[in-house]
Order: sequence, then structure tokens, then C-alpha cells
Amino acid sequence: MKKLNFENTTMLITGASSGIGKEFAKQLASKGANLILTARTHSDLINLAEELESEHTNIWVKTIPADLSELNGSRKLFEKINDLGLSVDYLINNAGFGKFCEFSGESFETYHEMLMLNINALVELTHLCLPTMINKNSGGVINVASIGSFQPLPYQTVYGASKAFVLSFSEALTGELLDTNIRVMALCPGTTESRFMENANADTTNMNLAPASKVVSSALTAYTKNRMYTVSGTINYLVSLIPRLVSRKMTVKIVANMFKDNVLGKSA
Repeated sequence: MKKLNFENTTMLITGASSGIGKEFAKQLASKGANLILTARTHSDLINLAEELESEHTNIWVKTIPADLSELNGSRKLFEKINDLGLSVDYLINNAGFGKFCEFSGESFETYHEMLMLNINALVELTHLCLPTMINKNSGGVINVASIGSFQPLPYQTVYGASKAFVLSFSEALTGELLDTNIRVMALCPGTTESRFMENANADTTNMNLAPASKVVSSALTAYTKNRMYTVSGTINYLVSLIPRLVSRKMTVKIVANMFKDNVLGKSA
């Protein structure tokens, strides 16, 4: 597999207005990549684009507001990219959200939106962008999964299941592309400084939040090494091994007690 060089490539980053997505934009711009940024909040994207083009005069940045949780949201985004005469060399599927709550404490409408964004949009954008990569025999995909991809997540039931899907999907796609120069990697971060935790209604008082800059830099290092997945942070990596060391029932109990106490503030 050839050595990676992001200079003059075109990157599509979803959920690019804050957190990990925004940091991917910053670090890839510094490597000479051109960017297509999408999120629901267009004003944040415009501000970021102006900042990046001012700092890096050798690149261009396009912004396309989109709600990928909507039916056909991904296809509409892809069509807008085509209308601009652009094609995607690398896709970073970062958009997603979760909720910290008892399963029955959230509406099905919220779960439907979550699955549409965390799974459907990710799969559809990959399906739309991959043919061009295959024709060029270059490029790739980074799918943002979670440390929660490795075990069930009581009190984050639907979110955890969606991220388990992302990891499995990414690894399976890697298997289909082994004989190509196309790289697919699942990024599995732990709790990270971003709007995610606030939007998830999580109590972060006792949580160590990793800087998004550190998560992204370690992810890009792993991607250049052609890793199939990467867990950001040594402690997070050790936590991801728990299901290999104890029974699945014990794993569920450990995670349930952890989130029941620390996130919901309930007694175990």
C-alpha cells in the first residue's frame, strides 16, 4: 500500500462544526488537504472555513449545510458536491449523537433520528463515495465509532448499539478492500471535549475529557499506519479489552453500575 499524502486531496467531513469533526478539519488543512465541511449549523462552518483559508492559503474550503438525519439527507449532500464539480478522495463520517438515559426515558423519534444519523447516513455516504475511490484505487474512509463499540452500553442502549455497528461495518469493509490502496478505519474515542456530552445530557463531573486535538492527531497517525481501528488513549484501550477478560454478563454489570452512578446519579 502506497504512503499517504493528504496534500491536494479533497476531504468530506461530516459534523465539522465542532469537536472531533472541527479538529479533523484543522489538522487536515495544515497537511494541505482541501475540505468539504458539512453540519447543520452553517454559520459555524462559514467561520471555520474563513479561519482555515486565512491560515492556509494553499487550500480551499467549501461549506454545505445539511441535516443527515433526514431521509435522503446524504444523497442531497452528495448531489450538491457533484453540482460543484467535486469528488471526494477521503470521507470522514463523524456526525452522530447519543443520549444518556434509561431506554424508556427517551422518545422513539429521538432514537430514530439517532439511527438515521449514526448508521444510515454513514453507510449511505460511504456507498456514494466509494465507487470513485475504487476507480482511482486510492482514498479512504474514517468512521468515528466509540470506545462503546466493544461492549453493550446500559443507559446508552441505542447509541452503543449504533457504534458497535460502525465498528463492525468498518472492519468488514476493510476486508473487502484488502487488495486495494483504499484505507478504512474506525476511530474509537472515549469521552472527548465536544458538544457531544452536553447534547447527550451527560454529567461530566467525574469524567476525564480528552482534548479533541489529541484524539484526531492519534487517529491520523494510526490511519497512516493502515490500522483497521484505533482506540484513542491508553486507558481507553485497556477498557476496550474488558469484554475479552470477563464474561459478557459481568461486562454488562460493570458498565451498568458505572453509568448508573456516574452519569445518572442513581445509587447502584
